[in-house]
Amino acid sequence: MFSEYLQHLIYGYYPYLAGTVFLVGSLLRYDHGQYTWKTGSSQMLSSKNMRLASNLFHVGILVIFFGHLFGMLTPHWVYAPFLHAGTKQLLAIVVGGIAGTMCVVGGAMLLYRRLTNPRVKASSSVMDNVILGLIVFQAGLGMITIIFSLGHMDGEMMLTLSSWAQSIVFFSGGAADYMAEVSWIYKIHIFIGLTIILLFPFSRLVHVWSVPFGYVTRRYQLVRRRG
Repeated sequence: MFSEYLQHLIYGYYPYLAGTVFLVGSLLRYDHGQYTWKTGSSQMLSSKNMRLASNLFHVGILVIFFGHLFGMLTPHWVYAPFLHAGTKQLLAIVVGGIAGTMCVVGGAMLLYRRLTNPRVKASSSVMDNVILGLIVFQAGLGMITIIFSLGHMDGEMMLTLSSWAQSIVFFSGGAADYMAEVSWIYKIHIFIGLTIILLFPFSRLVHVWSVPFGYVTRRYQLVRRRG
């Protein structure tokens, strides 16, 4: 009875709590704390291995994000005529495995740098370390789920998780029921992901909202040497 209650609490109500804090918190921070709305880059403090680590981390996490976004929220009937669920899962394993490896390696390098470099460590907040550690841990969990996914390549587990996500996003109801037979590793992976969403407005991740689309259309800046 308690486990069922906990299941509905975490996978039925917690997503809406995390989503509400994510949206409202981001709006309030933008409105009341614009001076804290920044990436807080530490590259000027120490550039050693920064470019490699940052590129690996950001490319990996972007591929993972959009892969989850479209993979989880695209209804099965949209791609069923030309793509089998098992094939889609295999594609997700290959692409997700590559992107996950990039994210874990790059993120671990960045985290190690923040914890060991004196100058970078002095400029890092507790939330900087916590959110980066959570993301690296989450990416590592995602890599472990690949091992479990190899045990059921028919795509049924992927469809179950997609049904849960779509029930949450489209307010279909009964979302927590989809998680009844799901393996513990996926449950932990989802819980950590929701927690990252919950903490989003209180971290430097808010800079994700400020995608510099203006750079695409702005005029070129001419820089001339003096004399």
